[in-house]
Amino acid sequence: MSHILSVAELTRAITDVLEAEFPFVWVRGQVTNLARPASGHIYFTLSDADAALSVVWFKGSQGRGGKTGVDPLTGEVLEPGAAGSDLAASLANGQEVLAAGRISVYAARGGYQLIAELVQPSGVSDLALAFEALKRKLADKGLFDEARKMAVPANPMRVAVITSAQGAAVRDFLRLASTRGAGAQIRIHPALVQGDAAPGQIAAQLDAVSREGWAEVVALIRGGGSLEDLWAFNTETVAEAMARSTIPVVTGVGHEPDVTIADYVADKRFSTPSATATGLWPLRADLMQTVDGLALNLARAFEGGMERRERALSELGRALAWLSPARRLERLEQGWVEASQRLLRDGERLVAARDERVAAAARGLLRAFGPASMTGVAAREAQTLALAGRLHPAMNARLAEAGRLTELCAARLNGLDPEAPLTRGYSLVHLLDKDGAPGRLLRSVGQAAPGDGLRVRVADGEIAAVVAGPQRGRAAKAGEEP
Repeated sequence: MSHILSVAELTRAITDVLEAEFPFVWVRGQVTNLARPASGHIYFTLSDADAALSVVWFKGSQGRGGKTGVDPLTGEVLEPGAAGSDLAASLANGQEVLAAGRISVYAARGGYQLIAELVQPSGVSDLALAFEALKRKLADKGLFDEARKMAVPANPMRVAVITSAQGAAVRDFLRLASTRGAGAQIRIHPALVQGDAAPGQIAAQLDAVSREGWAEVVALIRGGGSLEDLWAFNTETVAEAMARSTIPVVTGVGHEPDVTIADYVADKRFSTPSATATGLWPLRADLMQTVDGLALNLARAFEGGMERRERALSELGRALAWLSPARRLERLEQGWVEASQRLLRDGERLVAARDERVAAAARGLLRAFGPASMTGVAAREAQTLALAGRLHPAMNARLAEAGRLTELCAARLNGLDPEAPLTRGYSLVHLLDKDGAPGRLLRSVGQAAPGDGLRVRVADGEIAAVVAGPQRGRAAKAGEEP
């Protein structure tokens, strides 16, 4: 029985074979999927029409050949400037380069790769030239202008996704969307995202979404790939369809370094399909935390508002109590009591002072006239009392006479009341003026003419009438024509 190899043993064996067979090779290709992590190493893929090769260019090897070139056929070192400036800093996607190094196996992924020792430019590919030409053309047409781009709504509730229905990009997008936002509705519009038919299908789906008008945002997404793989998003057909969309379009095409024409036209660009989902919707936990924070702020604001209003109400209550009629009556009553007390005290002092003055006067009189004069005073007092007894009957008789005169005048006045006869069946007739208002009293037949308006006032109301004709010298009989 043959020996069974572990994965690590087989990988080491393959590594030994590859490194022994390809200790140093030159490879020409187009740079795609360029990545520059914080370590300083450079990772990219060399691609052509038929294949792709992963390349790692370690930081320690990047100074070799950076400012000089090497002829891969002869090994001749070229003059400075022949290979351009420092390529490690200027290396970009779409660039044609020559890379030299050894083939090895990256055991963690089980894939072979080129460990580059030298990298130098070899020119720019046709696709890169076409990309730049189309970019300039569309920029001149204004498709990249920020002024024409629409605002992307935050946390949209209806999203249309244009992508391949079988790709990993849509699965990642839906997985992330299910954990974010407030629960959006998503409609998948399937389209090819690679190949000659892809631009037409993408443009048709963009137009269909605009006609439908259901979505708030259109997401155009695709996973990573080479420049050729992403070329459908570098076509004028897709760019113009995006520009005429009536709904904001966002893109998430390729990986972080990949930039397509669609990204320039999009209303907002995200680096990857996953970044598109995270950019459209916040984390649900963040939303809940935001809601909790808003609820707390609202509660604090409500409590503060209630406290302010309670203080204001208390102040108004105190002011109202001070200005209220009951409070005013209390203050007036208190003032009246205080005034009464002052008046009583002042009266007592006044009476005491008058009593003292009378007593002093009496003492003075007694000293002036002696005891004999008091007999005359008593006689005057008796005379005064007699006069007072006569005054009261006379005053009552005079008041009774005045009452009788008042009643007589009232009776005469009632007899002159022009409305008093109304209760006995009489009436007051007023001529109406031009405005229909009561005018002078009608005292003679000659004061009225046929057609004049009259206002007849009786005891319990008024009657409107019109003069039909005069009746002189006699009363008109019932039913008789005037």
